[in-house]
Amino acid sequence: MIAKHMTVALIGSALLATAAMAQTPSATTDSTKAAPAATSTTATTMDSSFHGTWRSSKVIGLNVYNDSNEKLGSISELLFDKSGKVEAAVIGVGGFLGVGQHDVAVAFDKLKFVDTPVPSTSASTAPAGGTARPGTTTGAATSAPAPASTTKSNPWYPDHAVFSATKDQLKSMPQFKYTQ
Repeated sequence: MIAKHMTVALIGSALLATAAMAQTPSATTDSTKAAPAATSTTATTMDSSFHGTWRSSKVIGLNVYNDSNEKLGSISELLFDKSGKVEAAVIGVGGFLGVGQHDVAVAFDKLKFVDTPVPSTSASTAPAGGTARPGTTTGAATSAPAPASTTKSNPWYPDHAVFSATKDQLKSMPQFKYTQ
């Protein structure tokens, strides 16, 4: 029974491969046939020119700290204008798992993005050979130590953002509501 299914699958894939080979365009000297090849080369070049830009999916959820390395919250949304420029970031302050969270819209240019990890505030929370964020603990069953490198190896997103305010100042700002 299995041999029959394998034979049918082999014959079917051979028929599909033959049909695909028949549809492959041949190389001609016609000028209209040369244009698509140039377009695909341009698209490949354009894709590599985006190296060093940030992915919005990685910026959303990014932790925001103040100048004293105290965690304020995290970026929960990015707000764009009609031309596609990021105008503001919505920072979720306080709450637990989104419940009781106070959303505040902050001008995007007021945020400073940093590639290096947040320095530890105490020696007891830092794993051997690296730094840890405030409030983290170490133990035998936790992750491996952070690398000793001070620069981030992934250029597609920063490590964290810094905003010059305290958590109380952010909570006292007017709450951002999506139904305005």
